Amino acid sequence: MAFDRSNSATYLAGQLAKGFARSLQQRAATLGFSPGQFPVLVELWQEDGLTQKQILDRLDVEQATLANTLSRMERDGLIARTPHPTDRRAQIVSLTERSRALESEAIDAASDAENALLGGFRSFERQLMLEYMRMAVENARKI
Repeated sequence: MAFDRSNSATYLAGQLAKGFARSLQQRAATLGFSPGQFPVLVELWQEDGLTQKQILDRLDVEQATLANTLSRMERDGLIARTPHPTDRRAQIVSLTERSRALESEAIDAASDAENALLGGFRSFERQLMLEYMRMAVENARKI
């Protein structure tokens, strides 16, 4: 029996994630950030001055992935890292003026990317999809 991709939530979720990333990439490139950096920016726009560990816990990504992302963001002038005042092992990750100024345009770009992928959905369908996605994300956190 052949694998039916159209009935596989795992397969479809992967394809959807790629679609959102591509859609955001097209819009974010002109602003100077990548889709992989967007979650870090969102966390810092919510609460600037987090440690790498705090960001790691909030995003639930691999340590090495986050370390590489932060290095690229620092290189590109999106964040600055400074020593933690009381923990010699930790660094404070802060937004730069450049990334603070990007917030509104970046959020608009993400919204445009979302609208492109969810075009044709009626309002209640969109809300249902978001609710189902939140439920699936919550379930994934328990694994």
